[in-house]
Amino acid sequence: MVRFYADEQFPFQVVELLRNLGYDVLTVQEAGNANQRIPDDQVLMFAISQERSILTINRIDFIRLHRLDDNHFGIVVCTNNRNWEQFAERIDWRVRAEESLQGKLIRVVRPSV
Repeated sequence: MVRFYADEQFPFQVVELLRNLGYDVLTVQEAGNANQRIPDDQVLMFAISQERSILTINRIDFIRLHRLDDNHFGIVVCTNNRNWEQFAERIDWRVRAEESLQGKLIRVVRPSV
């Protein structure tokens, strides 16, 4: 199963739900990297060093990083969704549709109302 690294702004409620679905999710806070203003490229480098896919709601910066270099274990960019269960289910659905996340940019969007 996919191993994730959730960036600093990613909702912890969704992290917990993904863990309940069986995902291995490490947060920036748990890795001891919170509140340090670590640049996004270094967040990605840490995820690569841990062989983890990034989970983020910081779409613009991580899409840019993917376009610069797709040598990573996957980047999952999400639109924020306060329906935590739906948010986690949509991530699960998109990730399960892929054989591998390596080098891929996966977009998870909130459903329109």
